[in-house]
Amino acid sequence: MTTRTDKRGFATRPVDPDGWIRAGDTRPARDGAAATHSARLTIDITPELRGRIKIAAIRRGGTVTDMLRDLLAREFPDTSGERS
Repeated sequence: MTTRTDKRGFATRPVDPDGWIRAGDTRPARDGAAATHSARLTIDITPELRGRIKIAAIRRGGTVTDMLRDLLAREFPDTSGERS
């Protein structure tokens, strides 16, 4: 019989959430192989909403990905250069 190891599981919460989130912002250590680094974001939506989003993207002549990236960038602008 094997003993159970105390490995960090999938659902384990990080000790430092801010550090964990920022860790995804680091560039991969490849010699310029990836021009841009992106992080995957998964959300649950209804099939009806997904259909509306796809139709809107087609009507605008773009992709769902580009349309949602633009929307999120407008809603959550980069504030790193702001003064308090």
